[in-house]
Parts: sequence; structure tokens; C-alpha cells
Amino acid sequence: MAETEPEVEVNGTEVEEDGQDDDIKQKKQTRHDGGAADLERVTDYAEEKEISAANISSAVEQFGNQRSKENELRVAKEKELQKVQVKKEDIELIMNELLVTKAQAEKVLREQSGDVVAALEAIISS
Repeated sequence: MAETEPEVEVNGTEVEEDGQDDDIKQKKQTRHDGGAADLERVTDYAEEKEISAANISSAVEQFGNQRSKENELRVAKEKELQKVQVKKEDIELIMNELLVTKAQAEKVLREQSGDVVAALEAIISS
């Protein structure tokens, strides 16, 4: 007589132990192998694609141009702000009331065209 595997009762149903475990292991292994195959396809594609040195140098040049334009704009803005006349008393008032540095107080005051109230509001809102 052939010996059969003992059946185990799980949650009210009889289940064969070895057959189900093998099926679960096989399904998990198949699922993991499929992911590895997908990963191989992605990496193969990325390895075949090349970036030319001309494209890289062009991109670096564009970034450099953009940075220099931003620097020029910042310098021009600072020159315009230096033309604005501010009073020492106004700077000291802002420094004492809001506990900011002299440079910060002067910068905000110049940005607000010397208007103390607007400068105070700008510092408070930021």
C-alpha cells in the first residue's frame, strides 16, 4: 500500500502540507526571476546609450551662461540699491526693534526705497 502524506487541518480545511509548500516556493521563485529579467532589460538599454562629449560641454556651457547672467543681474540690482539714500536713524530703529543685523536692516530698507514702515513689514512677513 502506498503511503500518503498526512493532511493537516488549517482554518477548518484540510490541506496537504508538502504539495502546497512546493507550489508556494515555486511561485515566489518565479516572481523573483521575472523581476531579475526586467532589471536586465533596463540595464542593457542604459548601457547601450552613449552621451557625446559635445552634448556634455554644451550643457555645461549653458549652465555657465545662466549663472553669469544671474550674477550680472544681482550686481546690477545691488548697484541700484546703493543709489537709494537711507538714514542712519532708520537703520538703527529697524535693528533695535526687530533684532536684525545692520546689513540686513540696510538691505531691506534700501529695497523698500527708504520707507521704514514698509521695511518693517517686509522683515516681519518674511
